[in-house]
Amino acid sequence: MKRIFSGGPFEAKIGYCRAVVAGGFVHVAGTVGQGDCVEDQCQSALDIIEKALIEAGTDFAHTVRVTYMLPTAADFEACWPILSKTFGKAPPVATMIECGLIDPKYKIEIEVTAILPS
Repeated sequence: MKRIFSGGPFEAKIGYCRAVVAGGFVHVAGTVGQGDCVEDQCQSALDIIEKALIEAGTDFAHTVRVTYMLPTAADFEACWPILSKTFGKAPPVATMIECGLIDPKYKIEIEVTAILPS
């Protein structure tokens, strides 16, 4: 098993890592991004996730599951073009949940599971 840390402030405060490689899978923790709007935060979160996937030895094309968490479900549609560009050629299964996030400034949190290429 391999643990991947991104150095984000919540990792040390809460006690988790950005990703864990285990059993041929890469499990990436729920990830928030920076920015003023949901689109900027979505892209920023995907950039952080992509770095973890690359460090683990995989990429978005090998993502099998993605979960989107948003405080306001109506904001999700604004992210669709970004998500389609990221996952469109190899779409994973997906779930969107409307829920509260750790800080009101966050508009989206994204969690993914990917496989390691064979």
